[in-house]
Amino acid sequence: MYYVYILRSVGDPNQTYVGSTHDLRARLAHQNSGKSIHTNKFKPWKISVYVAFQEKKLSQRFENYLKSGSGRVFSARHPLGTAPTR
Repeated sequence: MYYVYILRSVGDPNQTYVGSTHDLRARLAHQNSGKSIHTNKFKPWKISVYVAFQEKKLSQRFENYLKSGSGRVFSARHPLGTAPTR
């Protein structure tokens, strides 16, 4: 399986990170280890949401979509991995 995930910073919940991997647990551990320059500043991270795909190509396309302008608008309108507000 291949996963597209959204991480949310524990210390600054407005900060998110979108990525993809075939090993979700290992990737989260790597992001929280401080070895990634892209995520080091806002660690620790928690998984906000993930989507599983059987094909790597589909997961890459979805990741690219979430990182695009349209994907950001989609995420803003449909807050992925957040509790609904009342």
